[in-house]
Amino acid sequence: MLRGGRIAVVGGSVAGCAAALAAHRGGAAEITVFERAPGALADRGVGLAMHNDRYAELEAAGYVDAKMPWLQLGRRCYYVRDGSAPLGRRIGLLPFPFRTYNWGPLWRELRARVPGSTEFRAGAAVGAPTADPDGVELAADGTTHRFDLVIGADGYRSAVRTAAWPEVAPRYADCLAWRGAFPAERLMAPELWPDEDCVYAVFPGGHVIIYRIPDGDGGARVNWVLYSAPPEGLGPRFDNPTSLPPGTLAATLHDHLAELAESRLAPYWAQLVRTTTAEELFVQPLYDFTAPHYTNGRLVLAGDAATVARPHTGGGAVKALQDATALERCLTAEPDWRAALRAYDEERAASGRVMVELGRRLGAALVHETPDWSAMDQGGLERWWQQADGSGAFGGRKLT
Repeated sequence: MLRGGRIAVVGGSVAGCAAALAAHRGGAAEITVFERAPGALADRGVGLAMHNDRYAELEAAGYVDAKMPWLQLGRRCYYVRDGSAPLGRRIGLLPFPFRTYNWGPLWRELRARVPGSTEFRAGAAVGAPTADPDGVELAADGTTHRFDLVIGADGYRSAVRTAAWPEVAPRYADCLAWRGAFPAERLMAPELWPDEDCVYAVFPGGHVIIYRIPDGDGGARVNWVLYSAPPEGLGPRFDNPTSLPPGTLAATLHDHLAELAESRLAPYWAQLVRTTTAEELFVQPLYDFTAPHYTNGRLVLAGDAATVARPHTGGGAVKALQDATALERCLTAEPDWRAALRAYDEERAASGRVMVELGRRLGAALVHETPDWSAMDQGGLERWWQQADGSGAFGGRKLT
């Protein structure tokens, strides 16, 4: 039985805090969270979006609530550059019933839900776990600990996944995401861009997604992500998983972003990108993979440690929370930990495969095989999206 057992969670971000909460509700007596970052994770300021229906499910499960800072979106507007028109030309719109969140405040709220009895070790470097029939040994900061289960919520370079499935490695998607966020007070002519609009400024070979997110203090930030294939011969290779954090954007990549903004985006959206300072910019090479199973013996995977889909799915943090709700449900419903982990794997591994396949399809449609956007109208946009999305749900599918 898991009840009364000792569980380690490797990774203390959104996925890790949610997994710790699931383990607590599943009956674990002792929970230790190991987070390698020494600083406050709440300082991270990137945005994420959650479909209203997914929010309702996660709220019912007790993982999110209306007290967590959020903003409501209503529609997704597609624009193409059209001469000197400030916003460009809107070719169509799709419903977009999503809440937006700021990663840092969302993490802070989840961290507060983790029971005080949980030991949270920040700045703890963790080695590969070693499992045997009776438990798991985990080395952290020179000390070996023993647990009944280890949950890997340690991201796409997961040490736990490497131990469970060493043959699984992130695959570079030949696409870069430039990301930025800045206080909404610096936005030029905000009245031109309604608060409820999520903007897709599309161009041959890529697009930029722009929406407002809460800042956690009653205000708002402008959050944007520009996707494009890397130019030939420009910038570093990204065969191994990596990222360039804020303030370290290579000059060549910074120059290429500026060129994309000026040549591909309408003046208003190009100015928005220029308004972002170098310290507010970072570039993220895109990868994807999914583990064949979410469990292997006493090792369990959750969040990006288990599956990384291309972010066109908008499912990273949401899927991590869904993983946690499924793990809690299985731990409380099944008679022993083996049956619980089998049930969890059967449910979530299938979801991971769906997400990766969807991300690749959307990545092709939005970056590598873009249509003739300038010839698109509302009807054409709806038909294109239904084909690209594969469900006709306009982004609202239930990935469970």
